[in-house]
Amino acid sequence: MNKSSRIYVAGHKGMVGSALLRRLASSGYHHVITASRQSLDLLDQRAVMDFFAREHIDVVLLAAAKVGGIHANSTQPASFLYENLVIETNVIHAAFKSHTQKLVFFGSSCIYPKLCPQPIKEDYLLTSALEQTNEAYAISKIAGLKLCEAYNKQYGTRFISVMPTNLYGPNDNYDLQGSHVLAALIRKAHEAKLNGLESLPVWGSGLPRREFLHVDDLASAVLVLLSNDLVEGMFNVGYGKDIAIADLARLICDVVGFSGSLKFDSSKPDGTPRKLLDVSKLAALGWAPTITLREGIASTYADFENNVQRTGLASA
Repeated sequence: MNKSSRIYVAGHKGMVGSALLRRLASSGYHHVITASRQSLDLLDQRAVMDFFAREHIDVVLLAAAKVGGIHANSTQPASFLYENLVIETNVIHAAFKSHTQKLVFFGSSCIYPKLCPQPIKEDYLLTSALEQTNEAYAISKIAGLKLCEAYNKQYGTRFISVMPTNLYGPNDNYDLQGSHVLAALIRKAHEAKLNGLESLPVWGSGLPRREFLHVDDLASAVLVLLSNDLVEGMFNVGYGKDIAIADLARLICDVVGFSGSLKFDSSKPDGTPRKLLDVSKLAALGWAPTITLREGIASTYADFENNVQRTGLASA
């Protein structure tokens, strides 16, 4: 990939897509192509094929997906499976048919088995059962990365799949029905502070451990992968350290300024006990994250406060 490459960012309005736009712009890539949902329906195969034929795309960053937390995944499994399968199939096949030079498919660390050796290496995929609470989403992402592998094997493409750990950062989703744990806790802590509550409700026991990566660090990893013309296949992208959900909640409360106690709801599912990615394969290419968890939470909370209008909240 060079500075004159025509780069299509699918899902540019989401948290990952917007981070990619920021990184590409700051790195001098100015031939960036985007399309709104209104102008391009990625569920429409003919529309996607026509778009690729018209735009002469060199590089595809496939960050478009239907995403959500435990609640959304457990109540809408058919939607998560169907929509993600169709988006992936349409975009990956169109990229192949139009002779796109590079494609990066964004998966998720939820593709790995629920009970997995830690830290999780790329070759632990499909070694045992998935976590049931987001099985449909995980299966759709496994299908996407396997489709990339199949095109590489059959046609000699150099499609890349990245499997990020839990992401957070500017433009995150703070809707409690669809958000992931870190964004949900930021909103809950903010509301608890505004309303003068004595305690903050937290799903589950607080014991599971999770790894969190700022989305800007993910974007930097993608550019490292694209800068190497020989790279293909699958790469974990993570921070390299994990944290108990209880400790994460306490850190968020400290950043937000909520001084109350935590109230754990053990009737809610914990999900996978621990999930820490092995990122040695990507580190061997010279990449490392630079944003600490505290720094990232602080900047994410600032973004949340600057955009309270879209969350329906009043800022403190």
